[in-house]
Amino acid sequence: MSTQALTGKVVFITGGARRIGRATATALAEAGADIALTYRTSRDAAAEAVRDMEALGRRAMAIECDVRSEASVRAAVSAAAGNFGRIDFVVNNAAVFETASLESLSLNQWDAVFETNTRGPFLVVREALPHLRTAHGRIVNIGSLGGIHAWASHAHYCASKAALHMLTQTMAKAFAPEISVNCVAPGWIDADRDLKDTAARLAQKTPMHRNGTVQDVAQAVVFFATGPAFITGQILAVDGGLSLV
Repeated sequence: MSTQALTGKVVFITGGARRIGRATATALAEAGADIALTYRTSRDAAAEAVRDMEALGRRAMAIECDVRSEASVRAAVSAAAGNFGRIDFVVNNAAVFETASLESLSLNQWDAVFETNTRGPFLVVREALPHLRTAHGRIVNIGSLGGIHAWASHAHYCASKAALHMLTQTMAKAFAPEISVNCVAPGWIDADRDLKDTAARLAQKTPMHRNGTVQDVAQAVVFFATGPAFITGQILAVDGGLSLV
């Protein structure tokens, strides 16, 4: 891919300090974009990510933001637009993941997952929408294989991601033709979760005989950011074929 593909464009990415968010922000910076990344608690990691992107010759900033809060999201989007003068792409990556049996789920657990995984993307897009319309921009939501296939021990997570998938398609219809909206739905991604037995079991089941990497997800996001704007409303599983099993 040309390193100039996104030159002059600005990406607003939530949860961009660590894991998938960090890899995605870096890949978009490598493709030429300037980056506004948000974080909630990972201040040091966010500052390190900004330094890495600046080393690539990009402009970058880290903004503390709680995507559950309307006021916090509004302030973060305003800060990014004020600093860069525009927002061309939004990547809704910030999410929470929790394992819990359905029968033992509390209302607080249920609401906490939906607040971040579903309400957060809605708030971010609503605030960024005027900038995206001006730029004829793009939105990429980070969903999950759990939003496609039911996982019995992750009911609230699966339901929140399924809702995000539907929100993606609703946004695609509502915001066309100015804005394209798509979703990347990762399967099991090897990161820093201490679930080695689960990871090994899923890798064995996956047709590609491995789990995904954060770079696999990042490159899928770059595809939606740089590919044809005519592609919209799609849910792309990045799962090595695990959804086929």
